[in-house]
Amino acid sequence: MDVTYNRLFKLLIDKELNKTEFAKEVGISTNTLAKLSRNEFVSMEILVRICRKLNCTVDDIMEILPETRERS
Repeated sequence: MDVTYNRLFKLLIDKELNKTEFAKEVGISTNTLAKLSRNEFVSMEILVRICRKLNCTVDDIMEILPETRERS
């Protein structure tokens, strides 16, 4: 299963928020911010903190991508 956090970064742009400053306000590390940028999995606790800060739902900041099947 793959995820994307493009919605989060679009939301930050729409709200004119700097990624690094936002991460500090939420209390997430630069490593976690990098994971989000690379569309890697982060803990649910991190997602909840982000949603609380932005007053949104998880659907507003991430998307679960459909699985792709490899052909043999």
